Amino acid sequence: MIKNKKNISTIAIHGGEEKVLPQRSLTFPIFQTSTYYFKDTAELVDYMEGNVERGEYGRYGNYTERVAEKKLAELEGAEECVLFSTGMTAVTFTLLGMLSKGQHLVITSDSYRRTRQFCLTYLKKFGIEVSVVEPDDYKAMEDAIQENTKIIFSESPTNPYLNVLDLEKVVEIAKKHRVKTIIDATFATPYNQRPLDFGIDIVTHSATKYLGGHNDILGGAILGKAPIINAIRDVRGVMGGIVDPHNAYLLIRGLKTFALRLEKQNQSAQTIAEFLEGHPKVTRVYYPGLASHVHHDIAVKQMKGFGGVISFEIDGDLDAGSRMIDALEIPFIAPSLGSVETLIEQPSLMSYFELSTEERLAVGIKDNLIRLSVGIEDTQDLITDLQQGLEKI
Repeated sequence: MIKNKKNISTIAIHGGEEKVLPQRSLTFPIFQTSTYYFKDTAELVDYMEGNVERGEYGRYGNYTERVAEKKLAELEGAEECVLFSTGMTAVTFTLLGMLSKGQHLVITSDSYRRTRQFCLTYLKKFGIEVSVVEPDDYKAMEDAIQENTKIIFSESPTNPYLNVLDLEKVVEIAKKHRVKTIIDATFATPYNQRPLDFGIDIVTHSATKYLGGHNDILGGAILGKAPIINAIRDVRGVMGGIVDPHNAYLLIRGLKTFALRLEKQNQSAQTIAEFLEGHPKVTRVYYPGLASHVHHDIAVKQMKGFGGVISFEIDGDLDAGSRMIDALEIPFIAPSLGSVETLIEQPSLMSYFELSTEERLAVGIKDNLIRLSVGIEDTQDLITDLQQGLEKI
């Protein structure tokens, strides 16, 4: 394991791993087992007393998963990390573990829709109150806090409009009222922004996205100080939802190229966002790296780069957007983001298809909105493809 402070690209490759791996392999192996045995009762007692870190039963952890957790903790600057089977499992188990009946949660309106759905539908079934506020209305955020408020939850940047929270303001409000803070940093990744450095209590990621980076795993992570993360680990031990060893192995594999991928995606997305903003068929572009973005100044202050997701509105309707997307040759029409392949979608037809136009507008989703997740293909090839696609509007 790395002892001295290293650059993030070095941590992505070597972080969380001992210098000499089992059987002197160069890649950490998959421990495909559900159960670990003890050589004698003395070893068992030693483990139960917490004197040694080792495996016992698969629901409580796995060697491959543990290396992935340590690597992510180093990348995020966290004391501890716990992995889950999906990003949503990480979020839901954390909230269920931290909240009790009669308590209250504040969440921003631009958070991932499934997270909002869980909070507004399922948490309420457990007698937990929820208030929704706009992501950049800090007065409303503070006014929403009650005596029973325990958590402020948001993303930064948010999905799909890439709103960037002023993390220092959020922490100031939370500390004043003794409230915990959770930031879903999936869009930013620890390459571009580390919320813990600003005083945020807990960071969560969908490891499915940029951390894995290859559209071949599902996973979620919770990171922060050891006491609270280990308490969440105990929740996982009771409720399940652990990442399987093979997915953990693929996550480690994906992280080896993490810094290279993010550097390329940051550069490409910035160039493509500037192209889109100058195109006559595009009426608005949402990307924190653009001076026109409402939170550009905050993003510049907090972030190293601005990520690979761009949302933009076209001069046309839902059908015009479909014509444009159908004409593209490189991007795949698909949900998710953060992979080596460029993905594109119309939120109205993907995540919000079941809603009417009026219902979509009520939650801020316009029919002419398109979300682009930039991969690592040649930047000019992507621009050329988008140019010919836009001609079909």
